[in-house]
Amino acid sequence: MKYFYILGAIVFTVYGQIVMKWQMSKIGVLPDSFFSKIITLLLQFKNVWILSSFVAAFIAALCWMAAMTKFELSVAYPFLATSFALVLLLSYLVFNEPLTLTKIAGCILIILGVAVSSR
Repeated sequence: MKYFYILGAIVFTVYGQIVMKWQMSKIGVLPDSFFSKIITLLLQFKNVWILSSFVAAFIAALCWMAAMTKFELSVAYPFLATSFALVLLLSYLVFNEPLTLTKIAGCILIILGVAVSSR
């Protein structure tokens, strides 16, 4: 059960990032003026998907708080790095972002780092 908390933190974090990218890509380039940028960003809080990404971040934080009652930080924290690999994969699958050899190698290093540091 204790790994469920870490898994929850990862899943909700990744969900929030993917949804945020999906929705923000719909607005395109931000306006030039600072004030217009702020207004454009604040108006995004009317978007239910954007709100869901903030709710997901909050749930991820709750999961992480629960995980901190079960694990040493030095053991639990490396697992969050797996979110980088998941975001990379989903960015490729959902947004057709490039999946380069360098990015793949970096993800492999991250996963190896998690495996080594969690022992």
